Amino acid sequence: MHPELPYIAFLAAALVLVPLPWHWRAGNVATLSMIFWLFLVDVIYGVDAVVWANNVEIVVPVWCDITTKVIVGANFALPAACMCVCVHLAQVASVSQVRTSINAKRRRQIIEFIFCYLLPAIWMALHYIVQGHRFDIIEVYGCRATNYVSLPAIFLMWFPPLLMSVIASIFASIALVSFVRRRLTFAKHLESNDCGLNLSRYMRLISMTFIQMVISVIATTSTMVFSIKNGYRPWTNWADVHWDFSRIDQYPIVLLPPFYQNFYYAIWWIIPASSFIFFIFFAFGQEAMKEYRGCATWVRRSLHLHSHSSSRSQVSSTGPLTPGPFTPGPFSPLSRKRSSGIQLTISSPISSASTDGFLTSPYLKDSKDFPTDISQVDVFCYIPPAVHLKD
Repeated sequence: MHPELPYIAFLAAALVLVPLPWHWRAGNVATLSMIFWLFLVDVIYGVDAVVWANNVEIVVPVWCDITTKVIVGANFALPAACMCVCVHLAQVASVSQVRTSINAKRRRQIIEFIFCYLLPAIWMALHYIVQGHRFDIIEVYGCRATNYVSLPAIFLMWFPPLLMSVIASIFASIALVSFVRRRLTFAKHLESNDCGLNLSRYMRLISMTFIQMVISVIATTSTMVFSIKNGYRPWTNWADVHWDFSRIDQYPIVLLPPFYQNFYYAIWWIIPASSFIFFIFFAFGQEAMKEYRGCATWVRRSLHLHSHSSSRSQVSSTGPLTPGPFTPGPFSPLSRKRSSGIQLTISSPISSASTDGFLTSPYLKDSKDFPTDISQVDVFCYIPPAVHLKD
């Protein structure tokens, strides 16, 4: 059942890495964290879909212990990254915002690192408070984290991502209002702000923010309602909540009602679909096209130099060329003596045009055409919902 899932997951994991080089060079912590968490969860989904394609056997428990925590961390990290991007968009749109300094950018990177990596790690540890048992294994979908469905679980596991989505929507609305009020001079404002954005890119970011916020809020709310639709338990004490903690529940897909099967399938698609959206949004922009052209130029120049070196090695392997007795070679000592009054200009295998193209490759940082900051602000948001079966 659903044999396409591993192929989709691994393809999504590969595509989400395509925009990595220029985001790494630009130092965009929020978008780098999106790539990091989406890639990890895509790989986890792909492996789980292969291992548990037609079974619910307990194969590698340690793998499930680690991956379920990673998925829990992604539930927090991805909306947090989106919130950081939306806050920066609002700052860029602000009239009072001045040119971005190095110290301000470094301070923003530290804050984004805390929200996108440090807080998710803490959240992964806090999940143990409402973790009723070790984990669940669902056929086709693999390992899934568990919650002791209770009031603390609602505020600890579902409320923070939903809150960050709402905050991100507020800041995105502020950015949009700023654009509407000053739409005639907004392009000049972005240019003077030195934020690495133009008007077209800014509008695409705002549009993507609103779309992803709506999807995120709907997804988080629906999974929370799905988890508590049969009521929730009182969180009495630690011993009661964590009783029989080492238990691993196994759910064959045929024993799940059709509604559960459809719901799990729809929820599984959110991560790969989000990765595809991330790829489409960042891999076909103006910066990406420039990167692709530069990479193609670099490859073409490399192949050209390799072919020249190969031809030279073939010539040298056949032995030195000896000019005839009546037609001395142009670079022989006899030729140089006879043409002492003539200056010879020997051209390199690389022409000046090709040299210019080579020096303007985006992989050389001293190039005059190399973009100093490809994309300071990027946006993508996703809240991967955590669906848990009742203990």
